[in-house]
Amino acid sequence: MAGATGAMQQMSLEPKGSGTLKDHTPFDAEDDSKKLRKAMKGLGTDERAIIDIIGHRSGRQRQELKLKFKTMFGRDLINDLKSELGGKFEDVILALMMSPPEYDAYELKRAMKGAGTDEDALIEIMCTRSNAEIQAINAAYKQKYRSLLEKDLISETSGHFKRLMVSMATGGRTETATVDANKARADAQALFQAGERRWGTDESQFNVILASQSYPQLRAVFDAYTAISKKTIEAAIKSEMSGDLEMGMLTIVKVVKNKHAYFAEKLYKSMKGLGTDDQTLIRVVVTRCEVDMVQIKQEFQRAYQKTLASFIQDDCTGHYKKIFLALIGE
Repeated sequence: MAGATGAMQQMSLEPKGSGTLKDHTPFDAEDDSKKLRKAMKGLGTDERAIIDIIGHRSGRQRQELKLKFKTMFGRDLINDLKSELGGKFEDVILALMMSPPEYDAYELKRAMKGAGTDEDALIEIMCTRSNAEIQAINAAYKQKYRSLLEKDLISETSGHFKRLMVSMATGGRTETATVDANKARADAQALFQAGERRWGTDESQFNVILASQSYPQLRAVFDAYTAISKKTIEAAIKSEMSGDLEMGMLTIVKVVKNKHAYFAEKLYKSMKGLGTDDQTLIRVVVTRCEVDMVQIKQEFQRAYQKTLASFIQDDCTGHYKKIFLALIGE
């Protein structure tokens, strides 16, 4: 019995995070609605007033505003914002006016619409959300698009990557905090046999373990893998896989090891070099500003020796820049 307890240990499920955007106090939905109406009425638009309200209210408060605005004026706040705003600034504001599962569903649909698929967006959402979040996304997707997310993922992806996406869409990952060290060693050995030790790779074995086990358990598996192989799990995935499957598997590993560093890297890559990947930048800031942006900013500075705010200052302009700075608490 002593051996069994030695092999099973409690570990924290996931590092806790804190958002840069919190409930605004005091909150007066009626007063905010009047200010928003005034900002959009008549000639011209007062974007600053829109940022002051929408960029400084929590998701819960923004949903309340939508309802209060319609109740007071008999007008749809989203339609008014659409008609008054434009460009990337409009994209951020409209993203903020959706609930988290609604926005994730919207981004997944966008990623699969038309010619080509934005696999990067699919991976970022499907491989980083909790079971509860995935269930909520499935429900929001079905309600908004009258279609099943799993069905659309199947039609838009192929091969082992498709299997990974279907696995993620079930939202069935184990979420207990208990770690079984003996199982971790056995699974690490199974991954070693499925990859480095054979001609060709048994991708399904990687899928079985990486898609279903808890984050603490996977951390133990990755440590055990390095002990057996003398290679990190990342190096193994890079040498055994390619394309979208490789990116999906590496994302799971990065999120298991340090979720905040993963999102910091996404933000960095969206802005480094020439041009900006606006869709990624908007999606990460909007989806993380109320969750763990405090920690993401810390990881960003640690990894790139510059603040996230300074990158945004250099990369974005005008109201687009101002809304981001508000959301990240600068």
